Amino acid sequence: MREKILWLLMLAFSLAGLSASAQDAAAYYPNKPVRIVVGYQAGGPTDLTARLIASKLQSALGQPFIVDNKPGASSNRASEIVATSAPDGYTLLVAASQLISSSVLFKDVKFDAEKSFAAITEIMMSPAVLVIGPSLQVASLSELIVQAKNQPGKLSYASTGSASVPHISAELFQSRAQLYLLHVPYRGAGLALNDLLGGQVDIFFMTALSAIPYVHSGKVRALAVTSAQPLPQLPNIPTMAQAGIQDLELASWNGLFAPAGTPREIIDKLYDEVSKVLADPEVRKTFEDQAAVVVGNTPAQFTRYIQQEVRRVTDLSKTIKIEID
Repeated sequence: MREKILWLLMLAFSLAGLSASAQDAAAYYPNKPVRIVVGYQAGGPTDLTARLIASKLQSALGQPFIVDNKPGASSNRASEIVATSAPDGYTLLVAASQLISSSVLFKDVKFDAEKSFAAITEIMMSPAVLVIGPSLQVASLSELIVQAKNQPGKLSYASTGSASVPHISAELFQSRAQLYLLHVPYRGAGLALNDLLGGQVDIFFMTALSAIPYVHSGKVRALAVTSAQPLPQLPNIPTMAQAGIQDLELASWNGLFAPAGTPREIIDKLYDEVSKVLADPEVRKTFEDQAAVVVGNTPAQFTRYIQQEVRRVTDLSKTIKIEID
């Protein structure tokens, strides 16, 4: 009995020591540079979101927050890097919603969207805009559909990689409109946009965050948005439903993650600091001017959202065919 009591006391002291150690780590966090990995090329919407957050965190916490672009394998390379990093808060991930579809649809990835990461907060979400380049001479979604049906496989669409939101959006569009387009995957939105502008591809489901400046400048033409209501920033552009395509409401999001096992105190500290950033009127205006909705949910809320999205994408994958290139 005496030995059991001693063992319980030792266990209690050990757990108390671990708790104190985690609290100490959070109190002094960060005391060296923090790496934020992004699975896309510089200049795309996820990269721009990461750099905005990194800049604000650096100012608030007094240590460099360095964005490290690791494009490749439909952003899976970046996710795998963070999933296998030390859970100490010094390697973070700003991911897009492709994190979910890659986890569900790719069979050989080395991460699980639900198990490999500690969700910190969803930063923002933004609907997609179907845009066409200057070389495609159609004035409406209905005209695009007619041309695509008359020339099956001739018109092409860009994506930011297999299983990305642009890819899934285009596959849903083809399924709903009963047509066939050629898929051309890219390693990032910037590369896809360059080829859209140059006429190498015809169609791109861009996030509203990145599309709106190019629509306003006349460099691309918007035909429809994937939101339930028209966007105030693009008041003359119909929703998919208004343009005749039902059940095609999709949004892309960016969220901040740490490796699974990162101390709760560090997760909470990062959440608190990012919440302050997202409450800044200038930051909110930056996002809202480009039709992005600031979210800033708690780690628990974001975790539940990830779980719901995994189920949704799993169900969606059973209704449309997503080929992994």
